[in-house]
Amino acid sequence: METIFYTVESINGDYALLRADDGREHSITMFLLPEGTDVGSRLKLENFVWSLEG
Repeated sequence: METIFYTVESINGDYALLRADDGREHSITMFLLPEGTDVGSRLKLENFVWSLEG
């Protein structure tokens, strides 16, 4: 699986709206994201594992 980078655009309750570097949007439950994820966070998805960047 390729590595994909996302930016958290917004958080609405238990869900986050993410935007990939190529412009695609993705909605995901906050439960799956790393602790400390907030609006503006940079995330990396690699081998089905989410991590905070920077």
